[in-house]
Amino acid sequence: MDIIEIVTDLIDEDTDQPRYQFDEEALQELMKSIDEIGLLSPIKVRTTSNGRYKIIYGNRRYKASKMLGKPTIPCIVSTVTDEMEIYLEQIAENLTREGFSPIEEAEAFHKLLNDSKFRSSTKFLSGKLGKPESYIKNKCELLKFSNAVKKLIVSGTEIKKDKLTEDQLLPLKDLPMEHRDPLALIAARDELPVSDVKKIAKLFKDKTISDSTKDKLLFKTGSGLIETWSTHEQNKAERAKPPAEPKPAAPKAEKPAKPEVSETPKQGPSAASATPVEDALYRLAAALPAHSALTAETLQSVAMIHAGGQVPFIQGVDALIQQLESHLAEWRSVREFASSRLQTVASSE
Repeated sequence: MDIIEIVTDLIDEDTDQPRYQFDEEALQELMKSIDEIGLLSPIKVRTTSNGRYKIIYGNRRYKASKMLGKPTIPCIVSTVTDEMEIYLEQIAENLTREGFSPIEEAEAFHKLLNDSKFRSSTKFLSGKLGKPESYIKNKCELLKFSNAVKKLIVSGTEIKKDKLTEDQLLPLKDLPMEHRDPLALIAARDELPVSDVKKIAKLFKDKTISDSTKDKLLFKTGSGLIETWSTHEQNKAERAKPPAEPKPAAPKAEKPAKPEVSETPKQGPSAASATPVEDALYRLAAALPAHSALTAETLQSVAMIHAGGQVPFIQGVDALIQQLESHLAEWRSVREFASSRLQTVASSE
């Protein structure tokens, strides 16, 4: 493999190559390294018309050398002319280099799979690049997200503020765009671990939750969404529990012989002798059920009320409170009047 020095001004960049993002700080470091110890690895080029050359790979090294004013650059000249082979070589080289972003990979794979001049298959690319088919498919899934999300995607698995890893994004890939992108931005903002993103994705895939409720959930923080997921899972578990088996009935005690005399009347006047106020009291008392405190699970289920039912529910609670307060105020007045009246009668006797 011959390496020759080629005049820098005769070399052109390949604007169609897979890698186009270059970190300015890393480029400055490369310039410093080349300036101090020279270019350690040659770039690869191919011949074009008019005695010029086009880069196959080594754009960063070319940029750094040109910025340093290097008159020539050591190059390997390729004789390959097949566009597919050249593009595959560019991808393979960049896969070994630092800074080749997941989105650049995804766009390169997508181009090979869909561009009319390539029309490759996932299986073919897997064999050529030595990557599993699942690796290629997952990279292409990243292209489902908007540009605002794509800009935050970084290589590696470390969770960082306002950045996104592939592992954070993949659980969200099958959600509708109106939920997928906002959730991705929440994950970046709140530095959500992958396990939390999976739980939130499961919540938004639940078909028992309406789209309007899901839309409102997007205003929550990451921790708020996890709390909602936890409550929803608890409620589902409660509903899934089998009904408690009825307790066996206690043996009936033998009824005592019926006395010849009439039974003692129940507390309160009979219907025939009751005054109107007594009748009103006992009818209301009979209509009210015994008090039973609401469970924590019942209270938490408020969060799952369908959007269309939220206003009617609040109005219903207000109406109930108003009705109970009216009864309470009225019967307190009755009690005060009755106490005063009975004391007067007792003192006169």
